[in-house]
Amino acid sequence: MKSTDTYNDIKEVNLAYLMLAQSMVRADRAGAVFKLGISEEIADILDRLTPGQILKMASSDMLLCNFRFDDTLLLNLLANHERERGVGHIHAAILAAGKAVEAVA
Repeated sequence: MKSTDTYNDIKEVNLAYLMLAQSMVRADRAGAVFKLGISEEIADILDRLTPGQILKMASSDMLLCNFRFDDTLLLNLLANHERERGVGHIHAAILAAGKAVEAVA
């Protein structure tokens, strides 16, 4: 894969993430804060972004979304196919709810 392909893929992911996150915040703020793992301050910023600001942010070569795969237990609960699927996802949601939301630097 060429670096330009990677850059374009990152831009696409950023744009999709920002648009989805903004839509989620506007539709169900509390649910979005929990599901996205963001703070209220970040939710406020996402809510106020204009389409132009979203496009500008999305063009960054840095991936803007944050995956919650830094927790081995959480990852294993989501990926474990031996257990009933719903149970693992419920346990993962409980575990994620207990994690502190990252603060804005």
